[in-house]
Amino acid sequence: MPDTHQAGIRSQALPLTEQAASLDPLMERIGDARYVLLGEASHGTADYYRVRDTLTRRLIEEKGFSFVAVEGDWPDCQAVHRSVTAAPGAPEDPGEVLAGFDRWPAWLWGNTDVAAFTRWLRRHNEELPPERRVGFHGLDVYSLWESLHAVLDHLRAHDPDQVEHALEVYRCFEPYAGEPQAYALSTRYLPEGCEPQVLSLLTELRRRAARTAGGDGSLAEFAARQNAEVLAGAESYYRAMVDSGPQSWNIRDHHMADTLDRLMDHHGPGAKAVVWAHNTHIGDARATDMADTGMVNVGQLVRERHTGKGVVLVGFGSYSGTVLAADAWGGVPRTMDVPPAHTGSLEDLLHRALPEERALFVFPHVQLQHPHAAGRTEWFHEEHGHRAIGVVYRPHAEQVATYVPTVLAQRYDAFCYLDRTQALSPLQPLAEDSREPQTWPVGV
Repeated sequence: MPDTHQAGIRSQALPLTEQAASLDPLMERIGDARYVLLGEASHGTADYYRVRDTLTRRLIEEKGFSFVAVEGDWPDCQAVHRSVTAAPGAPEDPGEVLAGFDRWPAWLWGNTDVAAFTRWLRRHNEELPPERRVGFHGLDVYSLWESLHAVLDHLRAHDPDQVEHALEVYRCFEPYAGEPQAYALSTRYLPEGCEPQVLSLLTELRRRAARTAGGDGSLAEFAARQNAEVLAGAESYYRAMVDSGPQSWNIRDHHMADTLDRLMDHHGPGAKAVVWAHNTHIGDARATDMADTGMVNVGQLVRERHTGKGVVLVGFGSYSGTVLAADAWGGVPRTMDVPPAHTGSLEDLLHRALPEERALFVFPHVQLQHPHAAGRTEWFHEEHGHRAIGVVYRPHAEQVATYVPTVLAQRYDAFCYLDRTQALSPLQPLAEDSREPQTWPVGV
């Protein structure tokens, strides 16, 4: 590493401590932005969650952000939303709801750090009128079966005439006994699968949503329509999963970006969103090798759709420490050592310049461009491998594939470097037989 890089890193590194005030430069960079996307380099690192927590509290209190949207299932997060907004009949402790998450990997949101944040959010909301309370929503596409049951329950209560419509979808999926992989494999022989029934139900629920659009803005109606959108997205995702290539990834990230757009519309003019997800979803795919294989992600889509409304992408990374992960898909999570980052990686570069330190980097506004374009020679405009740990991790078998080639200042607007980090603490251990069919091979 050139000495000028070490000097440059040290001169550009801003202090990042446990004090909320250390985030002042990032708050200034965010300004009036309406979209702030906060990443993580793993799904099992407490330090990332805690920095996101601190920043998100400030965004809510000081800048009036409307909701937090996470890389989680819509039905599960809807239960958390009801608790944090003190909805009638909802549990008073959102931690109790999070502890009940049973879809693998439950520790993603069912951990002590998310419990602490949601309990704070509940207390914050209780001081506000219902229409101003800050929401907590899931963006992801995996909950096909749970969303189908939620649609059925809603129609039974509010539109019994449409129940048969939903039962047609249920009967189509029923032979697969709740196994998405079995359904996906079946579409090799019946390519159409359950798509016609799902799209027909979605069309009807979209009509219902349009009819109620001028009414009371009921979240129950919005949630029913969103569960139907999840059905359509999940059906398409699992069907694409059996083929190689980027299609299933792109379906998932388009679904998350589209859900974010619907949430912004639902929360009304001037709404502001905080998104919590993995770096691979948050950091602009065009500044990585993902673009070479035709992959897009949420960060790219939000930038493309909403740059005029202000978009800030924040990445995270660390050199070593511990992480909560499993060594096989659906396995029991355990605390694992994260070895020192590979020589030449971004994390190695930062560690050598800032040993045992934490730092915040806020990058100047730049247009996406090829690395080294226009004579840019700063370290953050060079391409370096950037570690990405999923829910499945084998620390002693780290490969080049664990590191995503990244131009840092083009992938993110800011970056939080935490030299050594600690694993999350789950609210409850997963049962050993709670195997979940694999839905994405890298687990992010």
